[in-house]
Amino acid sequence: MAEDVFDRAFVAARAVIDGAERPCVVAVRDGRIAAVLDLDPRHPAESVPARETIRLADGEVLLPGLVDTHVHINEPGRTEWEGFDTGTRAAAAGGVTTVIDMPLNSIPATTTVEALAVKREHASAQAHVDVGFWGGAVPGNVGEMEGLHAAGVFGFKCFMVDSGVPEFPPLDPAGLAEAVAEAARIGALFIAHAEDAALIAAAPEAGGPSYATYLRSRPAAAEERAIERLLAEARATDARVHVVHLTTASALAQLRAARAEGVDVSVETCPHYLAIVAEAIEDGATQFKCAPPIRAADNCERLWEALAAGEIDMIVSDHSPCTAELKRMDTGDFAAAWGGIASLELGLPVVWSAARTRGHGLADVVRWMATAPADRVGLRNKGRIAIGADADLVVFDPEAEFVVDPAHLQQRNPVSAYAGRRLTGRVSQTWLRGERVDASSAARHGRLIERGRRE
Repeated sequence: MAEDVFDRAFVAARAVIDGAERPCVVAVRDGRIAAVLDLDPRHPAESVPARETIRLADGEVLLPGLVDTHVHINEPGRTEWEGFDTGTRAAAAGGVTTVIDMPLNSIPATTTVEALAVKREHASAQAHVDVGFWGGAVPGNVGEMEGLHAAGVFGFKCFMVDSGVPEFPPLDPAGLAEAVAEAARIGALFIAHAEDAALIAAAPEAGGPSYATYLRSRPAAAEERAIERLLAEARATDARVHVVHLTTASALAQLRAARAEGVDVSVETCPHYLAIVAEAIEDGATQFKCAPPIRAADNCERLWEALAAGEIDMIVSDHSPCTAELKRMDTGDFAAAWGGIASLELGLPVVWSAARTRGHGLADVVRWMATAPADRVGLRNKGRIAIGADADLVVFDPEAEFVVDPAHLQQRNPVSAYAGRRLTGRVSQTWLRGERVDASSAARHGRLIERGRRE
């Protein structure tokens, strides 16, 4: 009967399911995974009735679509930096099927219900993958948080130091306490760029082409103190909190202690903190500027150890692009350059290239880049190959090598910290709810998603 026929069946000798690799047939109906069958003589692929069968090539691995909960799309207002069309094309090319857009650097920032509506209007007709939104917590908008939460944002993002854009000012200690308390009251996840403004103000100023000088201007102690303050507010209010883009391993001890006390805190880091080290950054190489900054090699290894131990929950891109001019690569002035690294399309091969040399498998990468971020924001239908989940799937060749050419990336501006780097692992196909996503095509399959609502 027609209802017994699946729309598609993916036949894979290797697939990452339930934290392990195994051969299987993944059957899809109406955009969701309807069956996951062992690929063995009892269930040969030919016995699975489907209108279309996709057989992975030898060596290819079937992964769930990645979930990137830290992406700056910047549209409207700074669409010349990145927009929903190019940003979600880049996501699809990199195997990312769900992105959660940060409340800055767009104009308006997503700090009111009206601004959220503007963002959704711009995204709705352009999305190649599914897109959700964070709300912003800034001085004076605590009264907006409940309305934004009801409108479906996935939580609230604040800065504890200057964000770099005037329309998204930081929260001082009193403002942080008020916003965290409100997040706790309405049951929202509260996420923070955790650097202490006072310690950064007291640090040596960044100026000129010296990366060592820039690194000293954003000391690890600033992260430690800001995280300490965030954890104190979480303890006082029983709020759920999340630390974005952790760079310093010296903050892990207090995070470990807070969790032992029952504080609901999660932690992310980013590909650039795991694959690039300060010692390798030449003076004037402003393509590597980000905040917090890329730190030393020994710190990088401690971040990897924390990932292995489960002390860092996830890896997300912090895709923060800008125009080539704003990177000031002509002068190499770290003080003047925009701080941000664009890596939405490259995150998977960057992380895999580094992870495999440290003994990690693709199941680890899937946990860090798909399942954990999906779970933290409540998207239980994303980030996994399981019956009932959205059929967001990625065909990945873990042995393919390529050299990064920024001119061939889908992002709007051809600026990359990975230019010229040889990476291992290439995405060959991306599927969103059972439909093939072609980043070079005009067809768009993405939807706008909301917290607590399954589309």
